[in-house]
Amino acid sequence: MKKTWLLGFGFFSISLGWSLYNGFVPFLLDNYITSTALIGFLMTIDNYIALFLQPYIGQLSDRTRTRFGRRMPYLLIGVPLAALFYALIPLHTGLISLLIFMLCMNLSMAIFRSPTIALMPDITPEPQQTKANGIINFMGGCGAIFALSIGSYLFSVDETLPFIAVSIFFLVSVWIVFKNIKEHRDTLSYYETTVPKINYRAELNSTTIYLLAAIFFWFIAIMGMEALFTLYGVNELGLSKSASAFSLAFFPLSFVISAIPSGILGAKFGKKNVIVIGVIGLIISFLLLNWVDSVIYLRAILFLGGIFWAFVNINAYPLIVSTGSEKSFGTRTGLYYLVSSLAAITSPPTLGYLIDLFGFSVLFLAAAGSLIVALIFISRVRDSSEQIEESL
Repeated sequence: MKKTWLLGFGFFSISLGWSLYNGFVPFLLDNYITSTALIGFLMTIDNYIALFLQPYIGQLSDRTRTRFGRRMPYLLIGVPLAALFYALIPLHTGLISLLIFMLCMNLSMAIFRSPTIALMPDITPEPQQTKANGIINFMGGCGAIFALSIGSYLFSVDETLPFIAVSIFFLVSVWIVFKNIKEHRDTLSYYETTVPKINYRAELNSTTIYLLAAIFFWFIAIMGMEALFTLYGVNELGLSKSASAFSLAFFPLSFVISAIPSGILGAKFGKKNVIVIGVIGLIISFLLLNWVDSVIYLRAILFLGGIFWAFVNINAYPLIVSTGSEKSFGTRTGLYYLVSSLAAITSPPTLGYLIDLFGFSVLFLAAAGSLIVALIFISRVRDSSEQIEESL
């Protein structure tokens, strides 16, 4: 667990960087672009990059063998580059230079994101992976809170300060990870010095496909809800913009609080079982939200929904890596980000189109419907013993 907390600094910095980027870069784009839709598109560049780069870099890291390890080289290259371009973003001289710095920063982040995450199952025994994922997601949540609190203050003092601060933290975090995690020593299966031959057809078995489908549909529900909730609160419930945004904050708040307990529950009762409970709980929560007429009940149900989302999200990544061999952790990490990025791209416009057709009242009904589809797919996922039989 000590190694997990140290690795958590990597996740803290990733979440810190993305939260501050998503929070303040739109203000910089707004100085040059009048179209909100275009600004929104430019802010999803990372998802389009993830569609193509994350699976490739993930599987490439599975096959990498260096004296620094197989994941660490990507951190040692990607993190300093990301820190450089992150610091340059507020120093742009016009729209073109801003877009160039944004693109380079996104590409740099893509270099080390999958390898960083794949380090967790590399150094953690399978029974402990849900606990470890809870810890690193807790660290990630703290990074987001830190970005939106301290980062907001620094941005009000000088727009360059939060970007420079994050860049420095990038470098500090990669130094901490590099000094304390030695892949040759800490990775459970690194004794293989030869590049493994991965049977991708065997790895992409029916269980994996069902699980990837479930991940896609529950991310459709959650990402669409988070993207459109503030508009829902204003237009459907009559809340002010600030009250609507504050209400939504109860969802990620309870997620962060529940991250570590969700990992412990997954380790004790099984990853799939806890995920199924979480999906059912989310369906019930979203259906209940259609009938709330009180802000107190609204926030209470959102808080409860965040707990159920932790049940799902904390156990999902350990489950996807456990459905394959240790040789393919990086590949499976890339596939996880492939489907989540695809959901991030398609969810807001899809749910937005349904709202255009039927009104804002359809938001949580559509999200619940997507979760029901996810529940059908996750129920088809085989448990560990069945996976062993299938691999044999």
